Amino acid sequence: MNENFMKERPISKLLLSLSLPMVLSMLVNSLYNIVDSFFVARISEDAMTALSLVFPIQNFINASGIGFGVGINAVIALNLGAGKKKEADMAASQGLTLALIHGILLTLICIAVMPAFLRAFTSSESVIDLGIRYSFVAFLFTLVVSLSMAFEKIFQAVGSMKVTMVSLLFGCIANIILDPLLIFGIGLFPRMGIEGAALATGIGQLLSLLIYLVVYAYMPIPVRIRRELLLPGPKTAASLYSVGIPATLNIALPSVLISALNGILAGFSETYILILGIYYKLQTFLYLPANGIVQGMRPLIGFNYGAGEEKRVSRIYRQVLIMSGLIMLAGTLICMTVPQWLMGLFTRNPETVSEGARALRIISAGFLLSAFSVTSSGALEGIGKGMPSLIISLCRYILIIIPAAFFPSRFFGPAGVWNAFWITEAVTALVSLLVYRKAISKRDPA
Repeated sequence: MNENFMKERPISKLLLSLSLPMVLSMLVNSLYNIVDSFFVARISEDAMTALSLVFPIQNFINASGIGFGVGINAVIALNLGAGKKKEADMAASQGLTLALIHGILLTLICIAVMPAFLRAFTSSESVIDLGIRYSFVAFLFTLVVSLSMAFEKIFQAVGSMKVTMVSLLFGCIANIILDPLLIFGIGLFPRMGIEGAALATGIGQLLSLLIYLVVYAYMPIPVRIRRELLLPGPKTAASLYSVGIPATLNIALPSVLISALNGILAGFSETYILILGIYYKLQTFLYLPANGIVQGMRPLIGFNYGAGEEKRVSRIYRQVLIMSGLIMLAGTLICMTVPQWLMGLFTRNPETVSEGARALRIISAGFLLSAFSVTSSGALEGIGKGMPSLIISLCRYILIIIPAAFFPSRFFGPAGVWNAFWITEAVTALVSLLVYRKAISKRDPA
């Protein structure tokens, strides 16, 4: 395929062709956490609480892989748009080497800190034991996650979204099938309990990586990994990290937020920690499809920005904003109408279901507004402006929401935490529009 298809085809059709495979794969990929949680909840409420406490560290691992992958994606797309083929190959090659290093370091660090991390939020030895057992198995696949994300972003950078879709689909299907088999010991499979959930997820992630490797070996794409370019150099590494570090922080910041909110809610009851954990499982069905659209946008907006097509960049941004808004509107309607049913998927405790339904209704008031920050942040990453994107995420996950949750909770209890979500989305929507307009008007020198 002619690489210039990204600046020649009609935007609507091009966005759909790039985004729909990613939306589908993100929807299915969101089942990783949902399916794990659904079956783990059948073990015990302690097991579900343990999963909620492990989630921030697990999310940080994913954030590191995805975030650095976004850096790879952006640098490749910008160089292809500017006609710099060798530089694009260099970004892919050196990005893969750095992803390998990241995976090894994260495996060792996350396994080492997990016991102390869990004890910071609970005194229940049962919850701590379950959390350590789950995380140890899950974190053994950190290197697989890191390499898989690097390949995913390489394929996305050249518009090969269907490869990512197929890889994620097969990985998720494997996870769904293996979860009950390994957790409950069905048929010839051993009964592994919570470790089985972690192993099922890891095997699914490994299958996705194997598919990327096979497809790369047999399918020609505009960017190639070259042996002579594998050794990281300062210039390319700086370009990758200038986008990759802010993007990683963007995705990792929810982990910091969840840990902070867990600390606030722990002062009331572990029930509210469970509710927050369930909410973050459910919202993946909403934000991952929106992220699928953003992933389809990134190479498209990056290529056109690199090619100097400013008007086309603006049109891409507006259309993605509308598409993200429609997804958020659908999520709002669902959470407002059937919150009890949603909570009932993960707990049978009537009090937890009632309190959780109340929380979902309050939080969902901010979904539609979040389309502005999600779209603006993704667009800025796509054109290689990582720091402005990070400003948006800092407002959304740290600077506004934590104070907005902490101080009202002293007077209104957990309700103060839930209301902090929509307040934060409203303020961050304004910030994101201002930051995006300012950043897009300043073109970096070639």
